[in-house]
Amino acid sequence: MHESVMQRMWNSAHLSGGNAAYVEELYELFLHDPNAVPEEWRTYFQKLPTGGNQSPDVSHATVRDHFVLLAKNQRRAQPVSAGAVSSEHEKKQVEVLRLIQAFRMRGHQASRLDPLGLWQRQAPADLSIHHYGLTDADLDTVFRTGDLYIGKQEATLREIRDGLQATYCGTIGAEFTHIVDAEQRNWFAQRLESVRGRPEFSVEAKSHLLERLTAAEGLEKYLGTKFPGTKRFGLEGGESMVPMVDEIIQRSGSYGAKEIVIGMAHRGRLNLLVNALGKNPRDLFDEFEGKRVEGLSSGDVKYHQGFSSNVMTPGGEVHLAMSFNPSHLEIVSPVVEGSVRARQDRRGDAVGDKVVPISIHGDAAFAGQGVVMETFQMSQIRGFKTGGTIHIVVNNQVGFTISNTEDSRSTEYCTDPAKMIQAPILHVNGDDPEAVLFVTQMAVDYRMQFKRDVVIDLVCYRRRGHNEADEPSGTQPLMYQKIAKQRTTRELYADALVQAGALSTAQVEAKVEEYRTALDNGQHVVKSLVKEPNAELFVNWTPYLGHAWTAQHDTSFDLKTLQELNSKLLNIPEGFVVQRQVAKIYEDRGRMGVGAMPINWGCAETLAYATLLKEGHPVRITGQDVGRGTFSHRHAALHSQKDASRHIPLQHLFEGQPKFELYDSFLSEEAVLAFEYGYATTQPNALVIWEAQFGDFANGAQVVIDQFITSGEHKWGRLCGLTMLLPHGYEGQGPEHSSARLERYLQLCAEQNIQVCVPTTPAQVYHMLRRQVIRPLRKPLVALTPKSLLRHKLAISTLEDLAQGSFQPVLPEIDSLDPKKVERLILCSGKVYYDLLEKRRAEGREDTAIVRIEQLYPFPEEELAEVMAAYKNLKHVVWCQEEPMNQGAWYCSQHHMRRVITAYKKTLGLAYAGRDASASPACGYASMHAEQQEKLLQDAFTI
Repeated sequence: MHESVMQRMWNSAHLSGGNAAYVEELYELFLHDPNAVPEEWRTYFQKLPTGGNQSPDVSHATVRDHFVLLAKNQRRAQPVSAGAVSSEHEKKQVEVLRLIQAFRMRGHQASRLDPLGLWQRQAPADLSIHHYGLTDADLDTVFRTGDLYIGKQEATLREIRDGLQATYCGTIGAEFTHIVDAEQRNWFAQRLESVRGRPEFSVEAKSHLLERLTAAEGLEKYLGTKFPGTKRFGLEGGESMVPMVDEIIQRSGSYGAKEIVIGMAHRGRLNLLVNALGKNPRDLFDEFEGKRVEGLSSGDVKYHQGFSSNVMTPGGEVHLAMSFNPSHLEIVSPVVEGSVRARQDRRGDAVGDKVVPISIHGDAAFAGQGVVMETFQMSQIRGFKTGGTIHIVVNNQVGFTISNTEDSRSTEYCTDPAKMIQAPILHVNGDDPEAVLFVTQMAVDYRMQFKRDVVIDLVCYRRRGHNEADEPSGTQPLMYQKIAKQRTTRELYADALVQAGALSTAQVEAKVEEYRTALDNGQHVVKSLVKEPNAELFVNWTPYLGHAWTAQHDTSFDLKTLQELNSKLLNIPEGFVVQRQVAKIYEDRGRMGVGAMPINWGCAETLAYATLLKEGHPVRITGQDVGRGTFSHRHAALHSQKDASRHIPLQHLFEGQPKFELYDSFLSEEAVLAFEYGYATTQPNALVIWEAQFGDFANGAQVVIDQFITSGEHKWGRLCGLTMLLPHGYEGQGPEHSSARLERYLQLCAEQNIQVCVPTTPAQVYHMLRRQVIRPLRKPLVALTPKSLLRHKLAISTLEDLAQGSFQPVLPEIDSLDPKKVERLILCSGKVYYDLLEKRRAEGREDTAIVRIEQLYPFPEEELAEVMAAYKNLKHVVWCQEEPMNQGAWYCSQHHMRRVITAYKKTLGLAYAGRDASASPACGYASMHAEQQEKLLQDAFTI
């Protein structure tokens, strides 16, 4: 590991030849005292992958020799065993080492984090020397420093204590000792202790910090003057977030990142859009004045809108994307992760170097909303990890209007949920901009080196109320008495710089005037903004824009190629032992591929994926149990009975094929569905599928469905081709395993926003899935998929059905009935069709035709009218469903059916055959289920 550090330096052109000795001296000086080297060199050395084990004790000439000494230092720093204690001094030495560890573990509890000074926290007793039997008389006694990174092997107790207090009890409170990995713990200790928690920044860096604070404060004041009392959810009190995000962007770019995706709620969003992403202030002012966005039927409020731009960084041009977000605060977090993963996949960025996610949270939401935990849980999971997320918690100590912290959480800090994945947490006082800059740099470096999540807790306050029309003193009287007297972060920092002689008063005022003038002129205020961005950094949606709704699309596929793909899907590696029942399924698929057996659901679905891969479309499928399929029909992932190795045939069809991803997700619906939505909105060429284990499990992701999937296009112009597969069907399994809550999706249907399909044949699911990607239209697809039909003797298709044709929104009568004799027409969707068909055949009814509506939205009125036209003597039209009357398609779709029926004959009505209205989706008693099912079938033929 040490050799690789050196290699990084020797291989770099500007570090070779005669410069090597100079660099070695600089590096040795950096190890002793990082503040002693120029800032650009300090930044360079900090980025070297040190393994977290740098020793500050370098007493020799070359950097290489330093690493030889490292091992000796490590051995010397081992805890002293009890048997080795032979004197009073050595006993005290052990206590000094314990003191060092105590500060690392609990120093944050004595840090000065609250800008308002309202936090009343008792300093932990174990941060006092007296807790360890040490006295003031020992302060000038010299002790070994162990693994303390202060640049020397020995120091007085006074130096050790004062250094620890400066490092861990100042305006930064670092929590990292809960991390199990020693390398990461040592990394943080070295970064913090070597500069006593406060690195020296150049005058240029300080000036830039002030400029960013001036911009953050300036926009809020400007909006407050120009649009008084208008909601903007301002950043006042938390202005340090702007220089923080600016530094994340610039420093990530210096690592070679090409894209950064940001997710956040409304607090401070407008400020970041203007001051970090470069949105033109004039456009923002237009939104405040109520100007409509063309092309959006509903639009959204200004503090929910997204934005994208390109900025220049030391490492080149970086594309920034601010994700759209509703007021459901934390739900955007997994959406961002999905978008980032799609961008990484597009770039072949397997480790996460090129695309970086930033999630900005509120303190109460971070502690209170479960999707935060779900998103953390996916951070290191194969199918969902993105190489680490930089989390910023804008901790205004209030949340919304809650009057007491004791009512907002049970944990000490709002950030404690992050400890579940051992994420380091850096608390920082928002009124200390240089401390903010320091922890930001650490956070970026940690993420880039260790590829794990890191949290910055920006402790600040909220100068206004929950919004600008709110009076906060009603619920926080003492806090707002203090805030009324509190000078702004910019004012405090400007005064500090003037007093230190870094800037003059005139220079400070010039920054304020320059920013206000830019706003008055409607100019961009981000100086690094790229006016003519590199188009290659964007996702190209052009081929998918401007297409009108079309129900049918040619999804035929060459029969011979289809059979070849089926044969390749049956290729199993030599020595791979397949489980007995699975082997039988694959044997049957072999027969299906040559026409010796009808095609079943699992075979048709798998062939749909294979053909799409053949045509150049990536496929991604996630959900609980998707590899096997909840009902053991898919078996797209095979598991060797010999060694538990895994084989996915769809990944081995041909050389250079598009990516096929299949991941059994962890037990989450909300975060995983949100992730897949984010992925689908960023990868338009791919078929992206989320499958619920049972259809009603999607209930846990209702926010995603309501706020993103069904309304995203009309609120934000955000196209999405996500497919949801929801198993649905009344099999007598009780309330929780019957209904996918079809009625909820139909209730959300309007303006051709989504597709709701209930396919009943293998060919239909095959063509439905292919249509979803081959057709350039991008609309979410909600498919209610079967359970018992997966193996039903009548739910079959032929190879020719797959090779030819397209998805049919309406399936007509399949038996050879004389149209003149047909007086009753039963309309239905889904599994109940086969029950109706078997009943009619058993009773020999030739007067009744059964028609399946396979697409309930957009409702296929023209296709249904065409089918009805064949029957000239209809006297009864019945809608039959298995669901209770207040559920299913009855209430939401009957007006479509009535319109078609009325056009056929004005006097003809529409009857209902189904279960009675019910508060529960289904009954849990087998006998009752059977009685209800028999009655609704009988009603369909007699009512």
